[in-house]
Amino acid sequence: MRARMIILVLVILAVAGFAAQNWPEINRTSTLNFGVVQADAPMGLILLTLLGLTLLVFLATAATMRSRNLVESRQYAKDIHVQRELAEKAEVSRFTDLRQMLDSHLRDEKQRESVAHSELERSMAQHQRELRNQLEQMYHLLTSRLSELERRLDSRPGRVERVEEVQPTRVVEPAPAMHSPQQGRERV
Repeated sequence: MRARMIILVLVILAVAGFAAQNWPEINRTSTLNFGVVQADAPMGLILLTLLGLTLLVFLATAATMRSRNLVESRQYAKDIHVQRELAEKAEVSRFTDLRQMLDSHLRDEKQRESVAHSELERSMAQHQRELRNQLEQMYHLLTSRLSELERRLDSRPGRVERVEEVQPTRVVEPAPAMHSPQQGRERV
């Protein structure tokens, strides 16, 4: 844009210099034909005036186009700024929604985890009770079998006296740590 303006100013100065050097010829009158009317007028001055008017129209048109472009670019800048603010608000809203969704998801997971933990504790307590019951049943079965074997041994003729008598022992409850059923049988 700046280069065009420099060229335009140089051309105007060249035309003005040419007109100044040839001013007596530009002002010389001659007979001119305007179609229906003939008149004596300076042809160079008329052409120079038309060139000046054309230049003024051109400058006015260029100025209005430039001002229109400036107004449009400002309007576009405002629109872009508004759109950017809307996009930022939407992004903040999306982040807020995502955070709320994640928080609710974490709350749900904690609730599920606590429910699963309580179910696991109930299940472990149930399995401990079942294991304790099985151990007691095995204890009673073994004591009954041992007493039956003692009775049979006592009823046999020629039995040697026993030095000590076997006392049935009570099963001690297992520690809170989980033991497999095989470990429990080995202790009994």
